Amino acid sequence: MPPPLIGQERYRPLYHYTPLRNFMNDPNGLLFYKGEYHLFHQYNPHGNTWGHMGWNHAVSRDLVHWEHLPVALEEEKGVMIFSGSAVADTKNTSGFGTWQHHPLVAIYTGHRTADEMQSQCLAYSLDRGRTWKKYSLNPVIAWEADFRDPKVFWHAPTETWIMVVAKAAEKRLRFYGSPNLVDWTLLSEFGSSGVPDDQKSNWECPDLFSLPIENEPGTQKWVLHVGMGSGHPMGGSGGEYFIGEFDGTTFHNDNPSDKILWADGGKDNYASVSWSGRTGAEGERYWIGWMSNWQYANTVPTTPWRNVLTLPRVLSLRRTPEGLRLIQKPVPQLKTLRASAHTCRNILFSPTKPLVLSPSTWGSALEIEVIFEVRAATEVGISVRGGDNEETLIGYDVINSQLFVDRTHSGESDFHPDFATRHSTTMKADPTWIKLHLFVDTSSVEVFGNDGETVLSELIFPNPESQKVSLFAKGGEARLVKLTLWKLNPATKPNPLLSY
Repeated sequence: MPPPLIGQERYRPLYHYTPLRNFMNDPNGLLFYKGEYHLFHQYNPHGNTWGHMGWNHAVSRDLVHWEHLPVALEEEKGVMIFSGSAVADTKNTSGFGTWQHHPLVAIYTGHRTADEMQSQCLAYSLDRGRTWKKYSLNPVIAWEADFRDPKVFWHAPTETWIMVVAKAAEKRLRFYGSPNLVDWTLLSEFGSSGVPDDQKSNWECPDLFSLPIENEPGTQKWVLHVGMGSGHPMGGSGGEYFIGEFDGTTFHNDNPSDKILWADGGKDNYASVSWSGRTGAEGERYWIGWMSNWQYANTVPTTPWRNVLTLPRVLSLRRTPEGLRLIQKPVPQLKTLRASAHTCRNILFSPTKPLVLSPSTWGSALEIEVIFEVRAATEVGISVRGGDNEETLIGYDVINSQLFVDRTHSGESDFHPDFATRHSTTMKADPTWIKLHLFVDTSSVEVFGNDGETVLSELIFPNPESQKVSLFAKGGEARLVKLTLWKLNPATKPNPLLSY
């Protein structure tokens, strides 16, 4: 019997990236080169739980439609391939290529299974990333405990390759410099400011990049992002970021050391990293995260694959009353997936009179833009993937200024006791008007509030037949100002060259 098509398997997303089969986690080696976005990620080629880690590979020309390629880097001689980054060495500083054939260089952590020591290693490609060769003199930075996930980029002002890498258990980051990607010198360290002492967590998967500030042409700040293996306010893993300056040697945090800025208020976004080699017209960056949580990443009820990536997002900074904040918006290329649209305006609804949308708008792959007038309501929002005794609620708590996703009745949840919960994060919205932009896929919701200022990413596992969409209010009447809903076409299809 032929393998099922992607989208015909229970819970398989229609427009989020998933591997064809087996376990995946962190995105790695994000690189734009000669018209292609390269996406690598942590991958177990032998099973549907974590283990035997290497780098799987896919490419895209638009960040939406992905072509699966063979595994790029595999475990060898007791050394697994942990997370890292990739760059286009267009000046051939490494000597791995020529001026005519630029080497693509992957910088990854080698994890020795015998003693769990870790080192930083190189591999390179001379054929646009289709095949890779490990550097014969690996490692380029020697073995240590809990020493992983290098992010490398070219720092033009100092004409130096910069590496930021985590000393995970110490909750510290190291910065190294190199003229050639091979010989590295320690430059500085950044400590565990922003993490309470009682949090037993690792720092992993760092990233460092500059971003433009909205409405301030020519003004940029540096953002240092780091994954925390545990300790997120919603439980389990998550990511925090720091805003400041990087002078080519040292990162200087602009905020007090105890100020924590969370990149995502939801339960399911970890190890987000940005693409190298590509920025927007104003210097915006593009990044993507692993949409899961280490609390249940090995047990989510999907097969023959396990885990998924977030939507790719455009990043910038915005000045708010609380200070500079990271802004995340879905990449505009996602508009190419829009099919039929439905719009409704100026409708009152209340706790006793919810607004159920026409069945012609229901679905499991949707994009929704909605504006509410709060009026007398204490909570207002939208219910998606509704069915018999299940729904996922996305709303705003007016009294506490909280954007939330409630998945207590979202579907299958018995694989972990902390899955069926409500997750919320502060969103300082206009007290009268609430504006949300959300994406619903077969097994996820992603919510963007305040034009990308507040974000929640969440997995859900509803019955495939649960597709109802409705609006709800608590505490009093609310008004729908405007809602536009698009059904979305699939973005993914199986690669005929690969079999299950």
